[in-house]
Amino acid sequence: MLATFLIGLREGLEAALVVGILVAYLTRVGRRDVLPRLWTGVGLAIALAVGIGAILTFGAYALTSQAQELIGGLLSLVAVGMVTWMIFWMQRTGRTMKRSLEGGIDRALAQGGLWAIVAIGFVSVAREGIETTLLLWSMVQSFGTKPEVLTGALLGLAVAALVGWLLARGMVRIDLRTFFAWTGGFLVIVAAGVLAYAIQDLQEAAALPGPFTTAAPVDPVTGVVATGWSAFPFGWAFDVRTAIPPTSTLAVLLQATVGFMPQMSWLQVVAWALYIAIVGTYFVRGLVRRPARATAAPDATTTAAAAADATGAPAEASTSTSTTPGPSAPETQGAA
Repeated sequence: MLATFLIGLREGLEAALVVGILVAYLTRVGRRDVLPRLWTGVGLAIALAVGIGAILTFGAYALTSQAQELIGGLLSLVAVGMVTWMIFWMQRTGRTMKRSLEGGIDRALAQGGLWAIVAIGFVSVAREGIETTLLLWSMVQSFGTKPEVLTGALLGLAVAALVGWLLARGMVRIDLRTFFAWTGGFLVIVAAGVLAYAIQDLQEAAALPGPFTTAAPVDPVTGVVATGWSAFPFGWAFDVRTAIPPTSTLAVLLQATVGFMPQMSWLQVVAWALYIAIVGTYFVRGLVRRPARATAAPDATTTAAAAADATGAPAEASTSTSTTPGPSAPETQGAA
């Protein structure tokens, strides 16, 4: 529940902040009359994410076991790719997000088309929605049909919606920059675990060599797949199921947080370690090398800028926590 709660909270808050920026800008320019179109696009994006989740969940029943493992592994790889891209995209372009969103609104209003505003609402939320669906679906496959998995995600999304509303109303101040930095680091670790599970699925489907294929080295004494250094690279790296049962609380907690499973193949361990080393290094480097924020004083036209800038990249506004009060101005505190 902890892992899926944090994922739902992180991804849901990203979507809530984006929608908050759009709503705030339409309110500021006096075009609240087109808000129903924006909400229509948001609703369609949510429906798409739910529909994809339903297709993945119920469509798998019609497939063979090998096909389920293959599709599960491939979709888990897609989820890892999307999460990785989103983490670095937010670091790189967070400072220009507000301008990009408002520019899109201006163009849509100039064209005067119904579907232009609907499309902006749809595209703004669909990306986070599809990413969340794939990531959560991969984790559901990893943890099984435990109800806590989906319960955690739903609670995270509900809390994200509440926090987003409170920020938009100016009723709460949080350091969103720190929040997204910490949750971004957590997502790196979660994505590494999903990658390890994807490797296992592909090995079980015989798409990759491993303990389930004829490429696996066999222990000459026991006649089973070898474990340890002698089993490198297509056998088991370790097997501690006697000390940590796969269904125990400790095993589930470790798998949810760091991607550890009591029995892992060498390909899983190598993929996990390389992902953490490479992606983790670039993520930390992006945080450390982030340029200092500009010291220009904020003004009343920067509605929701603090929330947008706090998504993981340098902001253009001042670090001051003083903002113009009003229902359309999400605020941060100590966002530097």
